[in-house]
Amino acid sequence: MSHTHAIVWIDHVEAHIISINPDDIEMSVVKPSQAPHHLHNKRGSIGSGHAPEDQHYYHEVVEALRGTKEILIVGPSNAKLMLIKHIHTHDHDLVNSIIGVETVDHPSDKQLVAYARDYFKAADAMLP
Repeated sequence: MSHTHAIVWIDHVEAHIISINPDDIEMSVVKPSQAPHHLHNKRGSIGSGHAPEDQHYYHEVVEALRGTKEILIVGPSNAKLMLIKHIHTHDHDLVNSIIGVETVDHPSDKQLVAYARDYFKAADAMLP
């Protein structure tokens, strides 16, 4: 079933995708193929000390969003910004579907649904 709205809560450990219609909710969780790890940079070594972003992870999140008309991306860290960067680079067809980006800590799925319903209700009220 194609949903009108979706909220994505994402960090570097997992992404919760909740697709919403007025009478239906569909939830899924996407995890990176490898657990995120921290690199430590020793003095005199070459490199940034940061692990490269898992593009496959972001691709799986994007695939879960296909067919959604409006997308709200939330999360506590910069993973939400990396997802947007991935979409702008690889999935141009979804760029115009992103209607908001918000910093949100670690809510429950029930709290995410309530947050999304309020957000989309306000966004839809502003449409002509």
